Amino acid sequence: MKKIAVVLCGCGCMDGSEIHESVMTLLAIDRNGCEYEIFAPDADQYHVINHYTNQVSNEKRNMLVEAARIARGKIFPLPQLKAADFDAVIFPGGFGAAKNLFDYAINGTKAKVMPEVERVVKEFHKARKPIGALCIAPVLIARILGCGTITVGNNPNTIADVEAFGAQHINTKQTEVIADKENMIYTTPCYMLPASISDIADCANNLVKSMLENF
Repeated sequence: MKKIAVVLCGCGCMDGSEIHESVMTLLAIDRNGCEYEIFAPDADQYHVINHYTNQVSNEKRNMLVEAARIARGKIFPLPQLKAADFDAVIFPGGFGAAKNLFDYAINGTKAKVMPEVERVVKEFHKARKPIGALCIAPVLIARILGCGTITVGNNPNTIADVEAFGAQHINTKQTEVIADKENMIYTTPCYMLPASISDIADCANNLVKSMLENF
């Protein structure tokens, strides 16, 4: 049975991992006959957003602790993730991915990447094992690798940044997947385009199926 690592960064679309994308990714992995393990950085989120008021909250939350809510407690610190132990890795999106895993939401094309995240992506890329990314997370992959073909839907400003990082972009409709088989990068737009929760389920399932074609 193939094993896929899933990297989260908190719990909630505004300051952590997008919950629908995270859960649907886990479901897609399971329904396609694979196992998963979940990882997250053991560090504070960039900030905390009250998801009811959309206001910044004066508190601190840890990415690993918060992501454990999605994982139902079965989660591991990101340094324990080694490409040698898995067949693929997937990064769900959410604004937290662009605030915590790298600071693209704050610094744009000058974004810096969390070192452990960069290590993981480069390890899987060097090993030629599939890397999946949903929603805004493909921008993270473009920032780290500086190559490949991805999609974030059709947002012109984000596309310009992706291209500034050295990657190519293909516009997509909802639930479509761009499979860059040369670089083993698989991306889908999710909430970068208007979406229902059923669309998110289809995005995740299509992504996992596309990645499995290369196992």
